[in-house]
Amino acid sequence: MKIIGHRGARGLAPENTIASLQKGLEHHVDMLEFDLRVTKDGVVILHHDHYLTDPNGDRLTVAAHSYDELQAHKDDLVTFEEVLETIGHPVPLYVEVKPGESVAPIVKIIKTYLGKGWKPEHLRLASFSQKILLELQEALPDIPKTVLEKWSGVQATRRARQLGTKHIIMNQRWLWWGFIRSMSRGGYKLGAYTLNDPKKARRWARHGLYGAITDYPDRFEK
Repeated sequence: MKIIGHRGARGLAPENTIASLQKGLEHHVDMLEFDLRVTKDGVVILHHDHYLTDPNGDRLTVAAHSYDELQAHKDDLVTFEEVLETIGHPVPLYVEVKPGESVAPIVKIIKTYLGKGWKPEHLRLASFSQKILLELQEALPDIPKTVLEKWSGVQATRRARQLGTKHIIMNQRWLWWGFIRSMSRGGYKLGAYTLNDPKKARRWARHGLYGAITDYPDRFEK
């Protein structure tokens, strides 16, 4: 079973930051997951929500502000390129592109790093948006794609077939051992988010769970 650090290791350090990604590596994750959004001026940043909340509680919509404006309110805000330069690829990077985001600047950055010697297996591209995954598949066909799905196994497998992938990640609240076993027997590599209970993860691993996205990779260390 693969241990995938959620937004780096969000239970151990501020999420989607260099510190969180490094904390995930410190606890020997097999992959690092993080979220991408695009600012008003086309900078690709690590951020989960469509808005940024500063220490004073003010909200700034990411798409309506420049990177410099956002960074002035969040000094540990990091760009996708900074992560690729600083973290590199000691483990595969599990990149979630948030729904509604423009894929063009993301594709441009990835193509630049592929030209610098990065390999397709150094990255995985994931999204809850099928539109985004299809756009990414067209632009970057060699990089593995992962379907993110909240609850519907039927919809997840339909989307996976359309993309030609066997990688699916679903909300752990809706999973049970029988479903996990049937997916594994069907050749799917099923992951669960957000799974912070090592005992549950190990039980499910015996039935074929491929990966656990966790806030606390330290709990899963052997």
